[in-house]
Amino acid sequence: MEDEVALKVAEFLLQIKAVKLQPSQPFTWASGWKSPIYCDNRITLSHPEIRNYICRSLVKKIEQEFGIPDVVAAVATAAIAQGALVSEALKLPFVYVRPKAKDHGMENLIEGEVKAGQSVVVIEDLVSTGQSSIKAVQALRDAGCIVKGMVCIFTYGFKTAEDSFEAADCKLAPLCSYDTLLKKAAEKNYVKESELEVLKEWRINPAGWKR
Repeated sequence: MEDEVALKVAEFLLQIKAVKLQPSQPFTWASGWKSPIYCDNRITLSHPEIRNYICRSLVKKIEQEFGIPDVVAAVATAAIAQGALVSEALKLPFVYVRPKAKDHGMENLIEGEVKAGQSVVVIEDLVSTGQSSIKAVQALRDAGCIVKGMVCIFTYGFKTAEDSFEAADCKLAPLCSYDTLLKKAAEKNYVKESELEVLKEWRINPAGWKR
């Protein structure tokens, strides 16, 4: 049976256009990749009911997959708000990890206080290639933390990301995946059958995909 939470999150993301599907008018990602899909989960923060549902679901996922950690961490910048909400719900300390250390002041890479030996679960909003996510995990490990794993709102499920998480020995527990999103998009008629095939084709080789 398909995960009820995954289907609900997919429906919400499509409903508020946090995920946009445009096979005929592809987006260009920062990496230069052409993509028929664009995901901006920050839009969920403007919808209290959806924001709270995602927070509750992330909390439940943490409890089920990893148990309660000592600290909740988020990957800057997009996951900071969700991470803060989750840490508040769990009544736990919160930190976030920058993409790179500040070049002034204390030159922090991790903002907030962590101590060697503390267990941490990392919050990410979106996993694509996984590079920035794994970089944050490594920064926490370098600080002496025990990273129990990562939860995210959405993952594209790219093989390169799966390989990266496996190599880093870090479990990823997403609320919603690309496959579930496409299933819900087809069910709710957000895309035609022909567009669905394009979307499936893109995920196989996103770096080399052209339209």
